[in-house]
Parts: sequence; structure tokens; C-alpha cells
Amino acid sequence: MLERQWPAGGGPRHLHGPNRDSEFVGFADIVSFIRQRIFLIMAFPLLGMLGAGFYLATTDRIYTAQTQILIEPKIPQLLQQQSSEINLSLDTSQVETQLAVLRSEKIASMVIAELGLVDNPGFKPLSSPSLTERFERMREIAVDALALNEGPQVQEPPNHAVTARDLSEAEGVTAQLSEFKRRRHVVETFRAGLGVQRVGVSYAIDITFTSPDPELAAKVANATAGAFVREQLETRSAAAREGVAWLEKRMEEMRNQMNLAAQKTQEFRAKHDYSLDRERDTAMLDGQEVARDGPTLEELEVTAETYRKMYESLLAAYTNSVNQQPYLIADARVITPATRPLVASHPRRKLVLALGVLAGLMVGFGLAFARHSLDRTIRTPRQIRDELGFDCIGELPPMGILRGFGQFDDVLRSPESLFSRNLRSTRAAISLADVAHPLRCIGVTSATPGDGKSMVTSNLAALYAVSGMRTLVIDVDGSHSTLTKGLLQSREPAGESQDRLDGITERITPVPSLHFDLLASVVSDANRLITPKNMTALLDELDSYEIIIVDLPPSTSGVYGLAAASVLDGVIIVAEWGKTPLDLAVELSRMLQVTKTSVIGVVMTKVRRLSVRQYLKRSTQTAH
Repeated sequence: MLERQWPAGGGPRHLHGPNRDSEFVGFADIVSFIRQRIFLIMAFPLLGMLGAGFYLATTDRIYTAQTQILIEPKIPQLLQQQSSEINLSLDTSQVETQLAVLRSEKIASMVIAELGLVDNPGFKPLSSPSLTERFERMREIAVDALALNEGPQVQEPPNHAVTARDLSEAEGVTAQLSEFKRRRHVVETFRAGLGVQRVGVSYAIDITFTSPDPELAAKVANATAGAFVREQLETRSAAAREGVAWLEKRMEEMRNQMNLAAQKTQEFRAKHDYSLDRERDTAMLDGQEVARDGPTLEELEVTAETYRKMYESLLAAYTNSVNQQPYLIADARVITPATRPLVASHPRRKLVLALGVLAGLMVGFGLAFARHSLDRTIRTPRQIRDELGFDCIGELPPMGILRGFGQFDDVLRSPESLFSRNLRSTRAAISLADVAHPLRCIGVTSATPGDGKSMVTSNLAALYAVSGMRTLVIDVDGSHSTLTKGLLQSREPAGESQDRLDGITERITPVPSLHFDLLASVVSDANRLITPKNMTALLDELDSYEIIIVDLPPSTSGVYGLAAASVLDGVIIVAEWGKTPLDLAVELSRMLQVTKTSVIGVVMTKVRRLSVRQYLKRSTQTAH
């Protein structure tokens, strides 16, 4: 559970039996955890917001211009009749081809040459400033703000991207590079800022370009779209010119072959008699008929006619190509030109602020949980019940504006304060404590000296005294003597030790401002009231007091310092909220077990988060 990290072990858990609900984390546990660590949790979101503001103030603003083109892929008529899967595959291939062309270095070179980006010092890579540069920019912002407060000044552009210093630095760096390196540097910068993406499954393509200069971003985006259309026209024109040149060469060859075939036909006609039959074109050789060598007239005429038709076909294709060449159009057109962006696309202010707050919140919760897991101090009544086996009978908050806790008469100074109401509730819980005999002699102890047990003793005694009960406070904490030093003006001189405690009652000093009597620590030390024997003898002589509260030493004094607690009717353990170590509180409970002391309960002091605050508010409103 969030408020129970590790069981202490060895505590008197058997006194109240096992708690089955302690194994689960409930909503109340989460709320208690947040309330206890609210300042730590909320501090880091504020730091995250400050970090995000620092990032936004020192980061260059980047603008993105967008244009859109539409391409018209050409699918053959035969393939259009095929299945949709084939058409979709062809469409995807053609669109991806166009995307590759847009991203190619040829398009980049055309745009760079058109806009003269090689010699443009404002065209530089998009890089994040270093931490030193960010602090320098923050200093400049602070100086500018102070200058504006002193009087009217000329306001510099808020974007740190293109300044005079940056231009001079860019010119100096560019001058040192060779022409090739400069061009390669510009090409890489162009390709890094260019974005090409298909719009869904349509034939539209978005072309974006990011730059610190919004005007330049729009110009480059439009130039890229124009270069793509122009590249298509140039490619088609070059292909047409190559086709015409090939046709001219082929026509020349075909014309020569056609003329040669016609010439051979004319020569054949001039040398032969056309009245002879084809059978006469044979000769007898060794009694056998053998055909003459060479083509016949019909063959020559067919060859000449074939060459003539091929020439005519090439001539028609040539004429068609020459006629269509001036009317070449591209398969892409611009449907949305880019305009100057008015809002920076980077950094996104709302997103950065939200991420800063979220990151801070996560870090805050992580550190709070880590601190809670490593925290071995007492903080909640449930922790007291589960780890020590005792009930928490009181939660006393700090007093005053400074949230202090150290006045002996706080219950009398502010009777209607939350501290006084809680202390009265503690007194009621003491009176209802389940012990074997009435509670007349009550001891107050703590795990460490600074837990506020003396303040609890004084205020509780004053509360009993003002109710009409004769009350005595015995200070046996000789090592600290907080009550004696605080309530008496001077420390009384120590008397000699007397075995029968003769005259000790005469050493009791009244405290008029608090309405109770006090037995100083010097008297207790001199008469060794820390021992059970002497304490029992004294209590028998003090039968005139209705309530006796004994300020016992803390557990750091050892078992010997708590020996007198065994003769008291009950003991209250005081623990400081968030300061008293749980291990020392467990050790104190074991000491009380060893001395067979009846424990009434635990009172927490300086409680910053009361578990019963809402109940106290409702009870106060009902009383009024």
C-alpha cells in the first residue's frame, strides 16, 4: 500500500488482530499520498513549464509552406480493362515514381539555380542551438526587456534565425568553402527541408518546405512544384526530339534502300525481254534443266514496293511527330500554390508547454513515490496501527502563521484553534482508553527528544487543570528538562537524595499561568524518581492530585529511563509527523513491552495533513 512500505516486524500487531484491508491500495490511500506530497508533486510541473518556456524563448521559429500538385498517371487501354488490383498496383508504382522524381537531386538543382540559393546567406541548415547559445539568447531577451522598460527602443525581430550576425557568420563560412562543397551543402540543406507526401490514395501530392524565413519557404515550395512540371515538359520534349532525329536517320536509310531497289528494277527491265515466258529463263546443263541466277522482275518489283511503303510509313510518323511537338503537355499541374505562412510550424507552443507540464508531473510523481517508498517515518494513523499495533488518539497540527509547535499554553491562548480542538479530542480518547484501572497517573514519552512530548504534556495538563481537576506535572527527563527550563525562571538547586523522599512535596512549584503544579527535574533527579520504587512511593504521597502527568525521558535514554513507566496507569507515545523514524518507534514499543507498561495510544505532533480534517470541519459547523 502507498502508506505502508514494509512491515516493521516485532510490533504488538496481535493486540488488534490482522487487518485484511491493509494488503490493498484504496482511493483513500491515493488521496492521502497526494495530499502528503502535494508540494513536491506540483513543484516539478512548474519547473517543467519554466523549462518549456525557456525552450520556446530560445528556439528559432520555423515556418512551413505547402503547395499541392495533381498528377495524371497514364494506364494503357488494355490494362484498364483488367482487375482493380492490377490498376491499383500500376497507380501506386506511377505515383511513387513521381515522388522519387520530386525528391531527386535534379529537381533540387533546378530550384537552387532558379532562386540562386547558393549565394543566399539566409538559406542555411535547420539546427538546434546549443545550450550556451540558448543562455546567450536568454540574456539578450532580458537586456531587450530592460531596454524597453527604460524607454522606446527599436524592436528587433523576435526570430533569431536571420540576423545580421548570422548573415555575416554564414558569409564567412560560405566563403571558405569551395564551389563544389558549397553546392553540395546547399543541396543537402534543400533536401533536409523538403517534404513530399502523397495525399491518401489520391493522385494529389503535398510539397512542403520548412525554413526560418516564411517568404523563402513559400518561394522554394512553389519553385519545386514548377520545376517538377517543367522537368516533365523538358523530358517529353527531349524524347520527342530524339524520336524525330531517329526517324530522320531511319528515313534516310529507307530512302536509299528504296531508290536502290527501284534502280535495280529499271536495270532488269532494260536488259530482259518481257515477252518471254518464265520457262525460257532456264538452261540445260548435263541434260538437266537449271534456273538462271539472280532475282526475277516480280521479286524486284515487290522489294521496291515494300521499301516504298516502309518509307511512306516512316514519313507519316515523322510528320505526326513534328506536328505534335509544339503541343506537348505535362501529366502534372499545380492545384494549390504556396503562400507565405503566418504561424510558425515549430516549435508548437501549446504542445511544448503541455509536454513540459506532463514531464514535470511524471517526475514529481516519481520522486514523490520514491521518497514515499524510502520514507521510514510516521505519517498516518493507519501506519501507527499496522506497524506499532497502537491506536492514534490525537493529531496535533502546527500553530500560528509560521506553523510552529512550541508554546506550553497554546491550548489556553487559542482555545478555538484546530490544535486545541484536537487536543480536547485526545483528552476524551484518554478517558475512554480500555485499561484495567482508572487513568490517574499518565506518562508521556517519545522516540526522539525533539518530538514535542513536553509541549503535549504541558498543554494536556493545562487542559485538565482548567476543567477543575487538580493537576501535577512531574518532569523526570533530567537530560533535557524542557518543562523545568521553560516554566520555571531558574533551575532549583539539587538537594541531597533521601531514601524516604521526606519533604519532596514541599518542592512542588505551582505554575499560575497554566493552573497546574510542577515538580522540577532537579528534584526528580536528586530523589531518583526514574526508578519504579521511588516513583511508587511518591505517587502514594500525592493522593491529593486527581491527575498526575509524568514527562518521561525519550527512548534514546534506554530501558532504564523508561523503568518508572511500569508503575503508571498508562503511557502516551508522542511522535512527530514526518520526522520520527518508524524503527525507533518500534523499538520504543518493545521497550514498553519489556517494562510491562500499558500504552494508551500515540499522539502525532506537527501534522501537516490531518486525516480527520473534514470530520472536524463538519463537527465545528454543526456545533455553531
